[in-house]
Order: sequence, then structure tokens, then C-alpha cells
Amino acid sequence: MPSTDRIRDHAGQGATTVAARARRRLRADQARQLADLLRHQILSGGFDGGTLPHESVLATDYRASRNTVRQALDLLRAEGLVARHPGVGTVVVGQKYPHGLDRLMGLAETLHEHGTVTNEVRTMGPAPAPHPVAQRLKVAPGTDVLCIERLRRLNGLPLSLDLTYIPLDIGTALLGADLENTDVFRLLETITGQGLGHAEITLEAVNADAHSAAVLEAPRGAAVLMLERLTHLADGRPVDLEFIRFRGDRITMSGQLRRSL
Repeated sequence: MPSTDRIRDHAGQGATTVAARARRRLRADQARQLADLLRHQILSGGFDGGTLPHESVLATDYRASRNTVRQALDLLRAEGLVARHPGVGTVVVGQKYPHGLDRLMGLAETLHEHGTVTNEVRTMGPAPAPHPVAQRLKVAPGTDVLCIERLRRLNGLPLSLDLTYIPLDIGTALLGADLENTDVFRLLETITGQGLGHAEITLEAVNADAHSAAVLEAPRGAAVLMLERLTHLADGRPVDLEFIRFRGDRITMSGQLRRSL
């Protein structure tokens, strides 16, 4: 074969390969987009009886190919939200619980409609405040603060691992309190005699370290939602600094935002 023909043939094969990759990439994008739509339906209880429509129905409803539908369902299966049962179809097997970001509430208050929140106090006691903690709680660096680590469960299932720092003049009164069954927020309001005012929050995804993965019974390296929250009393005093690691497969964060110019 002349060299020019070989080059042309090779170029044609390359173009075919590029086109095939583009089609696969497009289908993967479409599958991800469809999975997002189906996930919303699942979490909002949009499928009667917890069973998803047949693949052909989903393909028609969402104007997608059967292959795209299968890939989308594979993504949801990998998340643990759905499972395939022979003779039944694709059914919802996972559940995420809603956690609002527009109201200052304790976990038990937030999830009271979904079951019972219990707290396993893993460590609790005074400890010198690291500089970032002291700075945010407005105490002198090295000053003792109350440090609490709790594993929080919803209906017996591990949901979050909370690390809390509280100024010791307030925290001392928590040492004999029922932390296993009561939100810290309620206890703080009782101890101080005033309500909580506002909180500053930061939310990000982090990989679970070996310790938190073991405690939360999650795969090591799995993504968890890290909520950092600094809560103030009504008079403005910072009183509670928390680092909360939520199992991302069991919680969904939501809120309402308003545009102001």
C-alpha cells in the first residue's frame, strides 16, 4: 500500500476512534444528568411504592436511549440508592435525610420527623484551645475549653461524628448533663438563660480518614460532608464551635436563598 494510502487509512481509523470516544463521553454526560433528575425524584418520594418505572418508560419519559438509562441506574446503584430485583425491577433501597441550612437547630430538632437521634459521647473534658479555636471563641490561646466528641445516630444508624468546643465557663455545666439524649443547643440555652442568635457555617466535602471512617462505619476514603459551624448567643458571644462529619450517603443539605442587590 502506498505511504499516502497508509496515512489516509490510519487517519480514518483515528477519526473513527475519536468519534466513538465522543459518543461514549456524550452518553456518560447524559447518564449523569439523568441520574441527577432521578435522584431528586427518589429523595422526594416521587416514585409510588418505591419502585422505578421500567427502563423503556424512563427512556421515553426522559427522551434518552436505553443504554443511557441503564448507565444512570448503575450510577444510582453505586450510590446505594436503588437495587435491581429480578421480577420486580429497580427499587429504592436507600434513604437520605433532609438537613436544612436556613434555620439554627440541633440535629434532633432537625430530624425529629424521621426518627430518634441518640448520641454516643466518645470523649469529653477540658483541653487547651488550639489557636484557631481560641481565636474563634474569643478566648486566650491555650485557655482550657470543653472538648466533646460524639457519634450521632439516627434510628441506630451512624449519621455524624461531631467535634465540639465550648468555653469552659459555660461548658463546665455540661459535664453532668444528659448529652446522650439532648441537643447541646438546648442545654446551652438553659445554662446561659438566653437563646442562640446566629451561626456562621462552611460546608465542604472531605475524604473520611481512618478514624472517622471506622466510627461512621463508612469505607475509608469515602466522601463525607464536613459542616463547620460557629454558633453565637443572642448577645453575640461565640459559644459553640463544631466540626461535624456527616455520612454523605445518609444526609442531604438544603436551604432557601434570596437574591438581594
